[in-house]
Amino acid sequence: MKNIYKILIAFVGVLAVSCNADDVEDRPVIEAAKAPVLLTPKSDFSIVLQNTNAANAATTFVWDDAQYQGTTTIVTYSLEMAKAGTNFASPTIVATTTDKFKSFTVAELNSACLNAGFAPFKAAQIDVRVKSSVGAAGAVDQVSNFYTITATPYPAWPNWGIIGSATPNGWNDPDTNLDYDLTTKKYSYVGPLVVGEIKFRLDDAWTTNFGDDGNDLTLDAGGANIPIPVAGNYTIVIDFAAKTYTVKMN
Repeated sequence: MKNIYKILIAFVGVLAVSCNADDVEDRPVIEAAKAPVLLTPKSDFSIVLQNTNAANAATTFVWDDAQYQGTTTIVTYSLEMAKAGTNFASPTIVATTTDKFKSFTVAELNSACLNAGFAPFKAAQIDVRVKSSVGAAGAVDQVSNFYTITATPYPAWPNWGIIGSATPNGWNDPDTNLDYDLTTKKYSYVGPLVVGEIKFRLDDAWTTNFGDDGNDLTLDAGGANIPIPVAGNYTIVIDFAAKTYTVKMN
């Protein structure tokens, strides 16, 4: 009787393996057939992004759908950005969708540019393309053509600047914008200064400004002008959270 059970179990096992093998063999294979085609915006697209109209429409990326052979499945599209001329060696995915378009407001496109590593206040040449995928990531990917657009982002952090008789623009608007370090959370200026004075202010206005009443490298709201006694090339680093700063001649 035990032998009969053993034979029956063995037979069921062989049958299961055979069925599984048949399932794998008969399962439709998904293959790439036609890559998506990016339609707009094209390489003549240029935009200067401004915080004052952050909610406005910036542009809509539109593409023809990708095609695959095999079982019908959901196609996911990733919009990629990369520095122009790098052949997408290190692309940044700025949007993912199952639609054949992606609309951006000014604020959203600005965030996409910043996340892709493009500096504020500088016109950036940006290669953009669409990648389609089905199933596991990277399993059956197809990439579209690309266009090179031009975008000038604005900082998504407070816009501090330096102003004063020692700065390149003097006391005239606009301020000389300070660079922001995402890692240290500090602002900085590297460049020439002449004999004179400086202050720091927010958004090119005097509503929020800092000087130094004691000339002790501690910032004071609305404080005294900071003297620059010697002309030269300087590095100034400001920590507005700690209300401190350093001034060093290079």
